[in-house]
Amino acid sequence: MKLFENTCEFAYPWEQVTAANWKKYPNEMSTQVVAVDVLRRELQSNKLITERLIKCEQSVPGWIKTIIGGCTVSYVREVSTVDLDTRTLTLRSVNLTMSNLLRVYETVTYTPHETDPSRTVFSQEAQITAYASWSRLCSKIEEWSVERFGENAKKGRIGFESVLELFNEQWSRKEQLVDEISQELSVSIEKVKTELVKTMDESLDSLDKVKTEIVKETDQLLEKAVKETDRLLQEVGDVESVKKSIVTQYYDMIKKAFKGE
Repeated sequence: MKLFENTCEFAYPWEQVTAANWKKYPNEMSTQVVAVDVLRRELQSNKLITERLIKCEQSVPGWIKTIIGGCTVSYVREVSTVDLDTRTLTLRSVNLTMSNLLRVYETVTYTPHETDPSRTVFSQEAQITAYASWSRLCSKIEEWSVERFGENAKKGRIGFESVLELFNEQWSRKEQLVDEISQELSVSIEKVKTELVKTMDESLDSLDKVKTEIVKETDQLLEKAVKETDRLLQEVGDVESVKKSIVTQYYDMIKKAFKGE
């Protein structure tokens, strides 16, 4: 068994690298990856688990062809886990093609940099085991596999850097668009607020004017009512005087009649 290890850093935050991972293929450098299909995706608590089938096509040395034949297409099963609690993206993969001859277990992790949140640490480990009746042949296959892994790792990093750069531009444009929309919303809200306050002030002014008119008309009506009441009271007072005068006259007439005057 041979062990391949590789570490590097990307000058982008973990959230951005994790999101860009789903756009990693195809890219201009990792041309050996020709197709990626999602087989399963599920959410468990704060973990997103995705299973993918990766199709690769890459030339191999002639001496390998004598063993595996002329087929250059291979398939890899990958299971990834995005853990939001630990902020870790872990990808585990194993080859499905020619697994009776060569078995490759690969583990890749993306974690935030310990001191710089704007950077992400990439860690890659592959356990390569060849199965053959001759130990020398096994060693040769494993050595070639490690070498090929190293070549693909370099290309993969360059390719992913280009994907990250493009993704960062899109990310920045989206953030800029969000900022612009937020500013426009703030302006619109402030405008609506100003118009609303103005409308309320105008409504209050109108209410004050109506109130003043009502009070004025009420005062006028009260004044008329008081005058009319005084007039009626005066008329009533005059009637009482007349009635009293008539009664007095009749009383005097009756008294004179009894006296024989």
